[in-house]
Amino acid sequence: MPDAAIVVLAGTDSPAELGRVVNALQTAQEFDEAGDNVEIIFDGAGTQWVPELKDDDHDYHDLYDGLTDLMSACHYCANAYDVADEIEASAADQLDEYEGHPSIRSLVADGYEVITY
Repeated sequence: MPDAAIVVLAGTDSPAELGRVVNALQTAQEFDEAGDNVEIIFDGAGTQWVPELKDDDHDYHDLYDGLTDLMSACHYCANAYDVADEIEASAADQLDEYEGHPSIRSLVADGYEVITY
């Protein structure tokens, strides 16, 4: 059973970036449905997706909503992109394991495959 960390770095500025976040969520869903360990981490500009996808009217809200127990976001980047309050109000934990950011090294050390979008 593989362990996977899906890291969303894509921002919210273009349709291509929407495609990347949807692909990330679908990949996470596939791992989850197979019973694998999977984490979704919104990092960098990707933190902007949490308030976008949390909106009930977003086309991919249901996909997002079904995976919220797997989500976290970078504490530093949430503040840098001015979405910390929205992330705090979401189900996503804010990670500050390494200088305010998630520790990708810890994931690798724990045997996770890191997949970026």
